[in-house]
Amino acid sequence: MRARLAHGSAAWFDMAGKLMCEAAARAGLPPDLHLSLVERYTDGLPVATGLVQGIRFEIRGGQPWFRVGATPDEQGDIVVELTAAASRELNSLHGADPRYQAALARLQASGAMRIQGDLARLGNWFAGVHDPVVDHTA
Repeated sequence: MRARLAHGSAAWFDMAGKLMCEAAARAGLPPDLHLSLVERYTDGLPVATGLVQGIRFEIRGGQPWFRVGATPDEQGDIVVELTAAASRELNSLHGADPRYQAALARLQASGAMRIQGDLARLGNWFAGVHDPVVDHTA
């Protein structure tokens, strides 16, 4: 039985960041790769001084790193902004579920989710993190 963590909690973001780091490390990233991803809730609650619910994930010199929380205006090579409700919906559906792709399209069309930059720059390993996050989400 996998431990389930409250969606959007600091422990949940920590779990997601660790899963991302593990998957990125297994992917054999090139040592010259430098890339950053910021994901934050547009209606996020504070998690620390100056930080709201979200995550900053970086690859520097091919090494993954993350921090729980993001500033409301923090930038990165890729920035994903979404409401907490949009995140909850997406993280309740596995990637192979047809409702997942429909939800992605609907949330982006409505403005509840905005993506600046190209998530594909992270590589194929990134998509494989979604289902384990879903499996750990209460």
